Amino acid sequence: MACLLETPIRMSVLSEVTASSRHYVDRLFDPDPQKVLQGVIDMKNAVIGNNKQKANLIVLGAVPRLLYLLQQETSSTELKTECAVVLGSLAMGTENNVKSLLDCHIIPALLQGLLSPDLKFIEACLRCLRTIFTSPVTPEELLYTDATVIPHLMALLSRSRYTQEYICQIFSHCCKGPDHQTILFNHGAVQNIAHLLTSVSYKVRMQALKCFSVLAFENPQVSMTLVNVLVDGELLPQIFVKMLQRDKPIEMQLTSAKCLTYMCRAGAIRTDDNCIVLKTLPCLVRMCSKERLLEERVEGAETLAYLIEPDVELQRIASITDHLIAMLADYFKYPSSVSAITDIKRLDHDLKHAHELRQAAFKLYASLGANDEDIRKKIIETENMMDRIVTGLSESSVKVRLAAVRCLHSLSRSVQQLRTSFQDHAVWKPLMKVLQNAPDEILVVASSMLCNLLLEFSPSKEPILESGAVELLCGLTQSENPALRVNGIWALMNMAFQAEQKIKADILRSLSTEQLFRLLSDSDLNVLMKTLGLLRNLLSTRPHIDKIMSTHGKQIMQAVTLILEGEHNIEVKEQTLCILANIADGTTAKELIMTNDDILQKIKYYMGHSHVKLQLAAMFCISNLVWNEEEGQRRRCSSTWRDENTPGTCGHPTSLLKEVQELASFDSFYLHKSPWTAGSCFAKAIW
Repeated sequence: MACLLETPIRMSVLSEVTASSRHYVDRLFDPDPQKVLQGVIDMKNAVIGNNKQKANLIVLGAVPRLLYLLQQETSSTELKTECAVVLGSLAMGTENNVKSLLDCHIIPALLQGLLSPDLKFIEACLRCLRTIFTSPVTPEELLYTDATVIPHLMALLSRSRYTQEYICQIFSHCCKGPDHQTILFNHGAVQNIAHLLTSVSYKVRMQALKCFSVLAFENPQVSMTLVNVLVDGELLPQIFVKMLQRDKPIEMQLTSAKCLTYMCRAGAIRTDDNCIVLKTLPCLVRMCSKERLLEERVEGAETLAYLIEPDVELQRIASITDHLIAMLADYFKYPSSVSAITDIKRLDHDLKHAHELRQAAFKLYASLGANDEDIRKKIIETENMMDRIVTGLSESSVKVRLAAVRCLHSLSRSVQQLRTSFQDHAVWKPLMKVLQNAPDEILVVASSMLCNLLLEFSPSKEPILESGAVELLCGLTQSENPALRVNGIWALMNMAFQAEQKIKADILRSLSTEQLFRLLSDSDLNVLMKTLGLLRNLLSTRPHIDKIMSTHGKQIMQAVTLILEGEHNIEVKEQTLCILANIADGTTAKELIMTNDDILQKIKYYMGHSHVKLQLAAMFCISNLVWNEEEGQRRRCSSTWRDENTPGTCGHPTSLLKEVQELASFDSFYLHKSPWTAGSCFAKAIW
């Protein structure tokens, strides 16, 4: 049965199936083996570089017959080899060709062919497998379905330079995550491939290098192993450094820099190691120069962004190396303007890479500006930088939009820029549009940035509030994505900091008490902590405290009780006690504590807790309850300490009251300005 292309065959395509194409297929069924062999050879010559001929032969059913001949024991080795070569040539056509080959189960047939003792046939099968597995339509998992395949491929590495090249290329394309890395590592990939870095064949060295780059990516186990591997008496990192030299091909320099970058990020090489500071980083900066090909500039910038992302010192060094910040501005000048017809090919090339260039530039700017205020200032002062970022927020490419938002988020960590450049360019407007309808990956970063725009000193806070941000953020708190729930509640927490009563009421109304308490029982610790922070900011200033507690007091006290009784860490219970301290600062709200024996007992219990943070938080509660300028202080004081023998208290009530009154010298309003209010959002990670 013939394997057909997935797309419907139009009559025009059928008319192009010439008698010559049909003749090639008919010869595959000849009873004379020699004529069959010659037919396959003729077919091989006919399809080279001819995609139309390849499509015709697939439509006419050549693939099933070729696979049949390849697997027949009666077929000669030469015939099997030629069949594998033709199949490989068909796979080098369009993606539809590859899909048709996969539908005919070509991979199991080729893997079976690797068991042959004949080296030429093995190489032909591997070459065809390489072509199929490097196609974007081929699932990588097909390589790992049979557990015997990987060890057999490892064994074939020693057969020839071609088996080494093809197998390493297959591994580098099919290693797509930690599971694949573990399988290859456990089957000895590091030991079997390391010696190939000294091969006389450039192609073998390059494919081995690419293998190590994908094996080391975000994998501490592999990276720590690589750092100690010896090849001909040299450690692997030293070999990688040699491959960074300027006299080596650019492809080799870039891939070596990737290997060292990934090993550094995985913790196997220190960020202040000379091989990173003096070799890898300068090499990657060189790759960003306008002398390099566009695709090399993209790869260099993205790798450099990944290298320096978590390290302040590397960010500073990179920012002053070869005028990198200004150099990146050239990434936005593609496609170049052309006037002559001779430049059409150049324009076509520029268009193809323009999105990738902008994405890479935004990523690198985001990493450069992640921590240092001076670097952020230089980036923003770069030619039309803010306009470019704002334009990037509305790009058609999701990847460019994501990179632009990340860049903006990185720059939004600057208090000065929030007050100046961000306000001058009304950044909040395009950001709000992005938040209306975007994939989760963009929403996570965009909502993180919104947290910073809602800080108390940001001029954007008021217009954001007026644009309906409360409803949007309350919606995020209901997301199934924990990161979006965290950012939604975090932004609301910043919004509520020192806010007017109306804003607080809007938050409570839009969020609803039910959702608030769902968040307080969220399994994600960050969500719980930020929800407690929101409650603390809502319950600040006495009129606001009294107003909120008059309408939601019962539910809030229930939530506080449940958290204090639950199995939570010190930080969660500390914040919960601070909420009680804020309630105790209210004029009428504090009666909800004074009339609740259960809460009073819990406060006394935490006064005697072994952890000093909980002791202090409990003392703040008592401090606000017994504040001596307020009416009813003596009654509250006596009722609070009526049981002198309560276990866990700090001694006689009189002496304890004295300690509390000493603590009361702190301004009780300080309780609403803890690190869990708006200021904490400023340190949010980039991604």
